[in-house]
Amino acid sequence: METEKQLLYEIKKGERGAQRRLYERFAGYLMAVCLRYLADREAAEDVLQDCFVKILTSVDHFEYRGEGSLKAWVTRLAVNESINSLRRKERLLFTDQIPDEVEEEAPDVGKVPLELLQRLIEELPTGYRAVFNLYVFEQLSHKEIANELGIKENSSASQYLRAKKLLARKIREYIKQDIK
Repeated sequence: METEKQLLYEIKKGERGAQRRLYERFAGYLMAVCLRYLADREAAEDVLQDCFVKILTSVDHFEYRGEGSLKAWVTRLAVNESINSLRRKERLLFTDQIPDEVEEEAPDVGKVPLELLQRLIEELPTGYRAVFNLYVFEQLSHKEIANELGIKENSSASQYLRAKKLLARKIREYIKQDIK
């Protein structure tokens, strides 16, 4: 398999085939990233297209730092484009009130098929979903999420806890139904 370094070298030389290979290599993965943030497939496809335009027009500014750095960079672009799309198209509502309810034991996520778990995450309210994805999948701190979304750190923590609680409830409901 072609290394990221080889692929970048050919793209920077202007080879069209290398651009196509870049798309083929990352399109499916980046689509999945976009869908984590945007529940609407058509919106995710638009963002994916915008991502590749941005990738190909700014690849000369990308600094290669070893195998995996290209994937990390294009992932970050997809996350940023997805969040920008959310900002433009949806009104993100955040609260900084942290729930004071006692947290129940986490459900056994292993009993839930991956596709269903992804769908349950997609069904979260937009603000919850954005914070949940940034915290869980991008592994950002609440401070970093707050900076990324232009919200308070407490709002990030609150949104995450509410998302986690809602997701846990939906998972418990599925497990309960699955047992019957």
